[in-house]
Amino acid sequence: MVGAEVRGHVSLLTIADSLDELEQLARTAGVSVVGRTSQRLEAIHPATFVGSGKVEEIKALRQELGLDLVIFDDELSPAQLRNLEDALETKILDRTALILDIFARHARTREGALQVELAQYSYRLPRLTHQWTHLSRQTVGGVGLRGPGETQLEIDRREISRRMGYLRRELDHVRQQRAQQRRRRRRAGMPVVAIVGYTNAGKSTLLNCLAGADVQVADMLFATLDPTTRKVSLPSGKEVLFTDTVGFIQKLPTQLVAAFRATLEEVEEADVLLHVADISDRNLQSKIEAVNQVLREIGAADKPAIVALNKVDLVDPETELSSESGLSMRHSALAELSGRYTHIVPVSGQQGVGIEDLLATVEAVLAEQMVELDLVLPYRAGDLLDLWHKQGVVERTEYKPTGIRVRGRLPTWLAGLMTSSAPPGSRSARG
Repeated sequence: MVGAEVRGHVSLLTIADSLDELEQLARTAGVSVVGRTSQRLEAIHPATFVGSGKVEEIKALRQELGLDLVIFDDELSPAQLRNLEDALETKILDRTALILDIFARHARTREGALQVELAQYSYRLPRLTHQWTHLSRQTVGGVGLRGPGETQLEIDRREISRRMGYLRRELDHVRQQRAQQRRRRRRAGMPVVAIVGYTNAGKSTLLNCLAGADVQVADMLFATLDPTTRKVSLPSGKEVLFTDTVGFIQKLPTQLVAAFRATLEEVEEADVLLHVADISDRNLQSKIEAVNQVLREIGAADKPAIVALNKVDLVDPETELSSESGLSMRHSALAELSGRYTHIVPVSGQQGVGIEDLLATVEAVLAEQMVELDLVLPYRAGDLLDLWHKQGVVERTEYKPTGIRVRGRLPTWLAGLMTSSAPPGSRSARG
C-alpha cells in the first residue's frame, strides 16, 4: 500500500490512519497486505504520483516481498496508472478501483448491480488498455476486475458508451420507482428517518436492534450496500420508517456518488437524518465531517439530524454514560459535538443500550417540525382525519354543516395534504 501526504493539503485523516483504512478495504476485497510505504511531497508527481526515488523503492520491495499488487491510497490518473504499471511491472490499483471492487462484490440487488456497473465504466473508460478481456466475458476473481468484463484486444469505446447509456436509462427507471414508493409512503402517513454514517459505524446493527431486522452485519467496510427500510414504533405508538443507506467514506469516488443518486435520494427525501457515529473511533470528528461533506454534496446538509454515538459499550473509561445527562462530557470530542448538534444520543446497537432514548428523541425531533392547523375537512375525508390522529396531534374537533373542523398539529409534509383537501377559506396554519 502506498500513501502520499502533500504539503498544504488538509486531509480528514492522518496518512497513517488513512493507510489503516485502506488496509481494511483491501482485506474486505480479499487481499493480503504485506507492507506499506508513504511519502511527503511538495506536489503530486504528474507522471507517477510519487517521486522517482519512491518508485524505485517500491520496485525493490516488490522483488523482496514477492508482491503482485500495489494499491495507492488516492485516485491515479490514466497516465499515472500506465506509467506505474510499466515501471513496477505489476498490477496497480488505486483507492477508487478498490472501493468499486468491494461494491461489485457486495451488490445484492439489480439496482445495486446497475449502479456499481455504471460507476465502474465511468472510472474505467478513460483507463482502457489492450489488456482487458472482451465485454461479453465476465472475469472470474481478481481484485479490481469484478463487475463489467474487459476486452482482450481493443475496447470498442462506442460499445461502452452505449452500455453506459442503457445503465443510465435503467437507473432513471429505478429513480421513478423509488419516487412512486415515496409517494405511497406519504399517502400512508409515515415519516422517514434515513440512517447515515461512516462505513462500519454500526448502522445495520442499530437498524436490526430498532426493528428486529435481519440486515447483514459484519466487521468490515461496506458490508451492506443496498438500502433496507423497516417499520419502527415510537414510544407514542406512532410508526415511522427507518431506511439504512450505503455507508460513506473519506475520498468517496465521485463515480459512486453519481451512480448511487437513486439510493441517495432516500436521504434527500427523509424527514430526519439519524447520523450514526462510532464513539470508540479516535477519528470520530473527522469521520462525522466526511459524512457531512457528502450530505452537503447531495443537498441534504440542512435536514434535522440526530447524532447516535454508537458502540458506547466499547468506549474508554474516561467517557461514560451518566444517569442525569445521558453522556459525560469529559471527552473533548463529545464536548465539541454537543456545541454543534442539539440532539446527541449515546447508544449501543449491539447491546441495546440507549434505544428507548433514541426513539424518544426521534419522536421529539419529528414533533419540532409540526405546524399548527385549523381547518375544515369534508365528511368524505375520514381517512385524512384518521391519518391526522395517527401522525399528528388532534386538539379539538367540531362537526359543522360543511364538514369536520379540526384543530391540532401536523408534520409539515402532511399539512400540505390536509390543506389541499380542505375547502378554500376554511383553513389556517401557524408555524
